Amino acid sequence: MKLSCLQENLSKGLAIVGRAVATRTTLPITQNVLLTTDGGRLRLSATNLEIAITTWVGASVEEEGSLSVPARLLTEFVGSLPPGQIDITSMDRPKSIQLKSGRFDARINGTDSEEFPPIPSVDQGTAVKIKSKVLRSAVGQTVFAAATEESRPVLTGVKLEIVGDHMTMAAADGFRLAVHRGKTEEAVKDSVSVIIPARTLNEVSRMLEDGDSLVQVMVAPGKAQAMFRLENIEVVSQLIQGNFPPYSDLVNDAMKGTKAKAEVALPELLQASRSASIFARDSSNIVRIQVTPGSPGQLTVSSRAEEVGENVGEVECSVEGEESKIAFNSKYLLDVLQAMGGEKVWLETSGPSRAGVFRLPGSDQYIHLVMPMFVQW
Repeated sequence: MKLSCLQENLSKGLAIVGRAVATRTTLPITQNVLLTTDGGRLRLSATNLEIAITTWVGASVEEEGSLSVPARLLTEFVGSLPPGQIDITSMDRPKSIQLKSGRFDARINGTDSEEFPPIPSVDQGTAVKIKSKVLRSAVGQTVFAAATEESRPVLTGVKLEIVGDHMTMAAADGFRLAVHRGKTEEAVKDSVSVIIPARTLNEVSRMLEDGDSLVQVMVAPGKAQAMFRLENIEVVSQLIQGNFPPYSDLVNDAMKGTKAKAEVALPELLQASRSASIFARDSSNIVRIQVTPGSPGQLTVSSRAEEVGENVGEVECSVEGEESKIAFNSKYLLDVLQAMGGEKVWLETSGPSRAGVFRLPGSDQYIHLVMPMFVQW
């Protein structure tokens, strides 16, 4: 293998695939990155056996070849070099690569590419194209609600359903449920219903642009793997097997018997909630919300800690229904408000012991349920 490429491009490529490099593993080879020449470009690949990321870097290739080298060492060395051309040459004895850039010269020991785990590819299955900004919004409004504990594996993922050109993503951790509905660029013949690890979607989201470029999502026929294809990047992930909770039933149940609906300015509610969360840290993260009808109506956000003090914030709002009280975990409250976007938000409550529902006014694109905390009023 003999090639030349720019330091800036190689450093960027290594940063992308570095997200899939294993950190703690019993298989040391997964701490490497695989370098392969590919049609006049340099292909970089990494995998931790759950997710694999591949990207391509423009290069001038003189001799074909491939080799795997320690990812961290290569990334740190390339990052330390000044901008400019890097010449890379592989050597057989010992297996290594030589990197030259200006007055810098280094040799990094490597491993034969045949010992590197196969990088999976999904070439067949159900494929759909989604605008980058649509997918980024859907992930941003759902993935944070997925569980982080492994006790229930299905809850560590995000449910993706595609029927025709309608896409739904849902995530839940037992205390909250986030549901985002959007549209794909084309209709699928066969419906899709899979659970994608939240970790995978977090990595994909980092690569997405807030624009109209298209992302191809392909689900393998056996629904064991899914691939996200961006410009010059491919991400392949194992899928989670199991039955996701019936989120549509949960949403419908939560919206039955609504006693109060408050339409409030999102920035003001977020500011009041942030202030309350400071005091809530010393009182089990409890934030109390009281909705009072009137002209105008009022939404009161409060928290108190016996040893620290208390906080009360009042926000004007429009209220339909009767007076209502509900308490939330401050983290869950802040998470949903920060994810919603828009100028206003609907908070619908059915009583202090039932889930609160957050929605964008007049839209069912995003619905978020938060289970209440039981407190003495």
